[in-house]
Amino acid sequence: MSIYIHIPFCSSICTYCDFCKLLKNEKWINEYLDALTQEIQEKYNKEKVKTIYIGGGTPSSLSLENLKKLFNILKIFNLDNQCEITFETNSEDLTIEKINFLKKHINRLSIGIQTFDKNIIKTLNRKLNIDNVKLAFKNFDNINIDLMYGFQNQSIENLKQDLKKIIKLNPKHISAYCLILEPNTKLYIDNYNPVDDDKERQMYDLIVETLKENNYIQYELSNFSKKGYKSKHNLTYWNNNNYYGFGLGASGYINNVRYENTRSLNKYLKGNYIKEKHELSLKENVQNEFILGLRKLEGINKDKFYKKYKFNIKDIEPVKKLLSQNLLIENKENIYINPKYLYISNEILLNFI
Repeated sequence: MSIYIHIPFCSSICTYCDFCKLLKNEKWINEYLDALTQEIQEKYNKEKVKTIYIGGGTPSSLSLENLKKLFNILKIFNLDNQCEITFETNSEDLTIEKINFLKKHINRLSIGIQTFDKNIIKTLNRKLNIDNVKLAFKNFDNINIDLMYGFQNQSIENLKQDLKKIIKLNPKHISAYCLILEPNTKLYIDNYNPVDDDKERQMYDLIVETLKENNYIQYELSNFSKKGYKSKHNLTYWNNNNYYGFGLGASGYINNVRYENTRSLNKYLKGNYIKEKHELSLKENVQNEFILGLRKLEGINKDKFYKKYKFNIKDIEPVKKLLSQNLLIENKENIYINPKYLYISNEILLNFI
């Protein structure tokens, strides 16, 4: 079982919402952590927990005292001896006091650098403290760096410099995502224009080739790791396995039900945690299996698919069609997207909807 704990403090990209209000009020933070404890105690059924991801938001924005309160909540869980515990952070929050605290409680750190370009950082209204980042690398072995690309007016050379600096840090894991403008964010409201599709493709190809040359294994469309350092938690999602989502705005998937928690702080504090939930049909589950599983470069294991759904994966019409078109290919164990067509994976996955 995997656990996702949402500490929903907005990054500076966001506009003023309930998540932002929470960060500005110490009383609400304490009430939120109390409500989070209550939600976990009500929903968690004592399963053995193999991964925990504490993200958001920016949980590193919490004070040291509130971090102690947060990690005290984890005592509720029945943790596997090899449990992967990831904590998401911004660089400016990584004081030596927080680093010394975190390294006693987690074994994986995820740092949202996004870019080293000062002009882009300024546009995003973000901060970057490279000294704190270097300090983190001295204290943690398993670190993920988030890289974002596709910014307005970003050049290929800008991206090359970002990659050069990330590779110099030598993180065990890199997640690379193209900028997507979400409604109600500052960039969306300001009519910010990301790069066009052709340039986005160039950037993606550059990332894949550069990281491959530097001994990173691409195991998912946007994720790269050194050998032995794939994200166990993210593989839970891509393998379409069950996970709990706890906290304001979190989502989960338990016993064939997908649910999303409320984004209203008032409702959450009153114990009205769930905004909506949906029990999946067999057809929806199989759709999710393909949409998520084919993001992995190794694709979907044929035997595991049969054990899960009691029918042969190759009996599905879209699979037959895509295999005949060479968009999907297979080996003895798996069916997966032809590497030549990874970049148009979204178009391929539309066949399953």
